[in-house]
Amino acid sequence: MEGLTAVHSRIAEIQNRILTFASASSTSTAAARSAAWAGAASAAGLTGTTGTAAAGAMATGATATAGSGLEGQVVAAAQRYLGVPYAWGGTDPSVGLDCSGLVQRVYGDLGIDLPRTSSQQATAGTPVAGLGEARPGDLVFFDNSSARPGIDHVGIYVGDGKMIAAPQEGDVVKVQDVGTPTLIRRVLPASASAASSAATGGAGLAGVPYADLFAAAGARRGVDPALLAAMAKVESGFDSTAVSSAGATGLMQFMPATARGLGVDPSDPASSIDGAARYLRQLTDRFGSTDLALAAYNAGPGAVARAGGIPPYAETQSYVRKVTSAAEAYS
Repeated sequence: MEGLTAVHSRIAEIQNRILTFASASSTSTAAARSAAWAGAASAAGLTGTTGTAAAGAMATGATATAGSGLEGQVVAAAQRYLGVPYAWGGTDPSVGLDCSGLVQRVYGDLGIDLPRTSSQQATAGTPVAGLGEARPGDLVFFDNSSARPGIDHVGIYVGDGKMIAAPQEGDVVKVQDVGTPTLIRRVLPASASAASSAATGGAGLAGVPYADLFAAAGARRGVDPALLAAMAKVESGFDSTAVSSAGATGLMQFMPATARGLGVDPSDPASSIDGAARYLRQLTDRFGSTDLALAAYNAGPGAVARAGGIPPYAETQSYVRKVTSAAEAYS
């Protein structure tokens, strides 16, 4: 019972600090509000680097519904910033966050890199057809300014038609209705729950060498872990010491120049897998499809660009088929 009493006491302390900050927000300048938040957040452990999602949600009355696995991690990470004041251009939660600063910070906490602005973030990941198809952790984007066309606001979908967002000057990060978004993007792998299961040894990657590394890299870079595992199988047969006749090395068979350009150590499985995921993400964004990205990984981006599709090389065409087939088996 003593432990439970301590938890209730801690929650009450955080609630009081947030209420004190809210009171300061209504009567002081922006600078004073930021100072009030910084003091309250630091003392309460709600700066985004410590504290708990549960305490943050309870302190603000949030009732957002999280998904499971990676989806739930995104929502939990976002909940840690509830109550942080809005600050245009803000990326530091001890001072304030704007909408895209919040999104970048939340995904950064999970090791996933996103661009800085909402318009740039609107090109990340893959499109979601509509709110009915949205999953927790998806990004919802809005064009709110008639005077300036284009995306100018973003929030993190948490389920049940709600999002966590940094709305506007004078407000704070909070849970609110999504309304009608202009577009929705999924930054997590297409099957986040499957990726999460793979990370714990379940589903299609159970028993696959380096399954945890494939799952982690896939989550960071927005690439299907099954696809990464399939590439490793075809490239090296999961042999981290493999060396091809052309000089490609390691688990993911990087040529020396490509490895140097990406800052990858081909002999280190973790570095090799993460580098492959990062490179495949770049190729997918450039060419617009997984098949073309795989072809570019095998034959080089220049060959795909010159061919206007998968190059007419038997090796490359076979590579794309083999990787795709293996990925389906692992999914």
